[in-house]
Amino acid sequence: MSYRADKIMALSGTNLDNKTKKGKQNVYKRVLENGMHGLCFSPYEEGQAPGDQLTEKQIRRRLKIIKPYTKWVRSFSCTDGNELIPKIAKELGLKTLVGAWLGDDADINKKEIEGLKTLANQGYVDIAAVGNEVMYRGDLTEEELLSFIYNVKQDIPEIPVGYVDAYYEFAQRPKITEACDVILANCYPYWEGCSIEYSLIYMKDMYNQAVKAANGKKVIISETGWPSEGEGLNGAFPSAENAMRYFINTQQWSKEDNIDIFYFSSFDESWKVGAEGDVGAFWGLWDKNENPKFYRKPLVLHKKKIFV
Repeated sequence: MSYRADKIMALSGTNLDNKTKKGKQNVYKRVLENGMHGLCFSPYEEGQAPGDQLTEKQIRRRLKIIKPYTKWVRSFSCTDGNELIPKIAKELGLKTLVGAWLGDDADINKKEIEGLKTLANQGYVDIAAVGNEVMYRGDLTEEELLSFIYNVKQDIPEIPVGYVDAYYEFAQRPKITEACDVILANCYPYWEGCSIEYSLIYMKDMYNQAVKAANGKKVIISETGWPSEGEGLNGAFPSAENAMRYFINTQQWSKEDNIDIFYFSSFDESWKVGAEGDVGAFWGLWDKNENPKFYRKPLVLHKKKIFV
């Protein structure tokens, strides 16, 4: 058997090692501008956190920024102004994966579920997600979550209903997998300490584990991404170069193998440091001030293009 460099690169992703910093930025920009299947939406401005009231102005502004680059947008809640996200997204021509955020507060859970069903019945939901990593956090029992899933399925039978969690949960919890119309799997090589060199192969294995557990049901990668700053985790290290490389590999694989992926995330959000440490604030493709993170954007001034 002879050496095949092209096969090695196909497994590990695009080779950027021989490119300058500017060259890497150009590849990233080209892949971004070619568009992606889906993008997780980050609505919170600096100083805001979940529980704060979102405004239509900030949601509309941020959705307009990402609109040229994605076909779908994913939201995580149906309360506190988050219910505006799918409405404005639909107005802008985007498809929606709309989530009801479930936790250990029964009153909030009820409002979230009712909000999701209302949005679905009004035509703003293409896929409904009942809960996000609830089993991972241990906020509800499996039976409690199943009750929510079946309740939503009964009231919006024409819309695919799923549940979002780490890819391995669907093999470990067959009752939840059976309840879902679509499997929404979060796949993060970073959070399992995988080095960037092997991250694409690792993500493919995560996805295939979910596919095996799904028993023929469609599997969507509901989250994946790589932070650009912060402290590393075992062999996984945040950096702008690694974040660009991971994004490029993810999007190329998505197109080549027709994998539906929602990239995490659109904008940096500082509040996430509380749950994830310093890396939590740096998962966005745009920074907290809504500027592209990995290349300079052109600004037209007095009919001359300059870069800022």
